[in-house]
Amino acid sequence: MKKATQQQTKEHNRNLALKTIFGHASISRAEIARITSLTRTTVSDIVSELIAEGLVNEIGVGESLGGKSPILLSLVEDSRCLIGLDLAQNQFMGAVVNLRGQIRKMVTLPVNDRRGGEALALVYEMLDQLMQTVCQPMVGIGVGTPGLVNTNEGVVVNAVNLDWQDLPLAHLLEERYHLPVSVLNDSQAAAMGEYTYGEEHTSDSSLIVINARHGIGAGIVINGRLFQGDGGGAGEIGHVVVAPEGGLPCRCGNRGCLETVASAQALVKRTQMLASQTAGTQLPHSPQSITLDAIEQAFAADDPLARQVVLDAGRYMGLAISSLVGTLNIQKIVLTGDMTRFGAAWLEAIRSTVAQTTLARLAQGTQVEIGQLGANGVILGASALLANDYALLFKR
Repeated sequence: MKKATQQQTKEHNRNLALKTIFGHASISRAEIARITSLTRTTVSDIVSELIAEGLVNEIGVGESLGGKSPILLSLVEDSRCLIGLDLAQNQFMGAVVNLRGQIRKMVTLPVNDRRGGEALALVYEMLDQLMQTVCQPMVGIGVGTPGLVNTNEGVVVNAVNLDWQDLPLAHLLEERYHLPVSVLNDSQAAAMGEYTYGEEHTSDSSLIVINARHGIGAGIVINGRLFQGDGGGAGEIGHVVVAPEGGLPCRCGNRGCLETVASAQALVKRTQMLASQTAGTQLPHSPQSITLDAIEQAFAADDPLARQVVLDAGRYMGLAISSLVGTLNIQKIVLTGDMTRFGAAWLEAIRSTVAQTTLARLAQGTQVEIGQLGANGVILGASALLANDYALLFKR
């Protein structure tokens, strides 16, 4: 192992100070020095550089603790902009985001079953609109996409819904827009969004985010770092078999996968199948009329069929979470995506199943909650991956 060069040490110290400023609404130079264990002279030099870069400014005078009143510093939240994309099943969403995760412009385009090259053209159309935003400098583009992704290479290995195989998405976007591009699985992006902008997390904390939408996936953060596994597929829980006996066929080729019993798509399909056979339900008997919104309305009205299918989906999700808890013993589990619309009752079905099927000592220390970022979690997470790469903030 080689000794760090002077330049590497300087960049490390700069990033350490900047990370500390990111973590506070306002902070003094002395407090940065105390938290980072850097010398006051080093901090002063770094802050001068950050102010010259326009990333930080002085916002006033803080309360004196006995000596001279400290000058407070704050991040200039609009000094850099990023683009985050969420390539969801039914619609593509993209946004221009500032350094605090505040959305400055949003574009939403319906997919309308476009696949392959047509889906890629839709990504270009969305980015062309977002790039017109008056926000400079633009740091980069982060993309959260369904499917298996090689994040290191920026390649979508396989996204069934979009009919993308081995698509070099990062390379294509970098060539077209001349910006750094990061591509990751949408569930991993949701995890980065919750970790960065959700409930406060320490720099070494761990977290699992389960994104339950048309499909199901998990993003895993261990000790503050996104864990992707040896092949980039860590968290592909949607294709773990949880209903082996008589399970429904899954798009992956197996039967009884979690996605076939606990996703939004599976919920609609099962309700459509049962509605015409069930007496006393307020849901329409016509399959075409049964949508996720219709199920939500019936569920809120205590319709017995709606409650049955939603809570069954929650119990299957609980089984999958139980396996994750037993394998990783990560105590914070956050749920995001379309299925969270079913709220407390769905969440309780999940929690009770986890409690019943997990080693008691592990279950007692596990928290399962609904995420805080709503529909924007993937967008924010995709952009956060760039915002957390502080070197990009200086490449102007």
